[in-house]
Amino acid sequence: MSSVLVTGGAGYIGSHTVKGLAAAGARVIVYDDMSAGHREATRHASAVVDGSIHDTPRLREVIRSNGVDAVMHFAAWLSVGDSVRDPAGYYRNNVVGALSVLEAMVAEHVRHLVFSSTAAVFGNPIETPISEAHPKAPINAYGQTKLAIEQALPHYDTAYGLRSMVLRYFNAAGADPEGELGEDHKPELHLIPKAVDAALGRDRFQIFGEDYDTPDGTCLRDFVHVTDLASAHVLALEALRSGAESTSYNLGNGRPTSVRNVIDSIERVAGRKVPFTSGSRRAGDPGILYASSDRIRRELGWTPRFEEIDVIVETAWRWRETHPFGYGKRTTA
Repeated sequence: MSSVLVTGGAGYIGSHTVKGLAAAGARVIVYDDMSAGHREATRHASAVVDGSIHDTPRLREVIRSNGVDAVMHFAAWLSVGDSVRDPAGYYRNNVVGALSVLEAMVAEHVRHLVFSSTAAVFGNPIETPISEAHPKAPINAYGQTKLAIEQALPHYDTAYGLRSMVLRYFNAAGADPEGELGEDHKPELHLIPKAVDAALGRDRFQIFGEDYDTPDGTCLRDFVHVTDLASAHVLALEALRSGAESTSYNLGNGRPTSVRNVIDSIERVAGRKVPFTSGSRRAGDPGILYASSDRIRRELGWTPRFEEIDVIVETAWRWRETHPFGYGKRTTA
């Protein structure tokens, strides 16, 4: 591999992917405005550039001066709730910002893109497990903005020869098994780190709905380890460089895990209780949401290493226990 530009490479999934790319021999250029990312998470990058994805001339200069021949685009806003409250901001950042990246790529003759997408493009599922052929019907601005770029990419392929791999994540979870990288959002919105923090006495945890038509009444979700997501990105880029056509893949374990299952797992791994309260359902939360990832396993040979929920939880627990303040300060616990 040669030089890869990773927008949003200081973020959660981006930083783990940077580590995977570096291990595969790539020269990685992280491009991030650090509004949600962490400089401490970029230790595996060859270079780190502070910049906005809206600054197309700067993107072009970074691509040109570093001999970049591929881009992985992670830089996006990702809160479903915030996207409902601020759709204008989400369209500006996730659509206009992504189009700026594509403009820079086309102008500098970069023809390989791996695009970070989401299961939110599917909306409420009509069948599970969800395959790539499932209808796309987003129910929030976040999912709609990601789908907007997905729908633009075939036109960029036809007009400019820009080939792309779209990777749709289900529930990214866990932390780097070697303890170098972890999940550090402020505020934290994701289920596993919030429940871990509750067990550590740092946060309160609420179950939203215990009356779903599931075995224990709580939502079923598909948790996929962030390191396994990173490996899928490396495989996707290798496939593009080997001549693969543009396509999209779903990324999940295909194992539905309930909110109660997650709590039980944390209690097993940590040996302490997860205090929680119960509340009503959140609008738009489907009861069951999990992926079929058969296609990427078959076509790219993707094989997740961390499929068991206890293994995923253990990596998240270990990182959050030793990083009570996220990146920066650290304990030796």
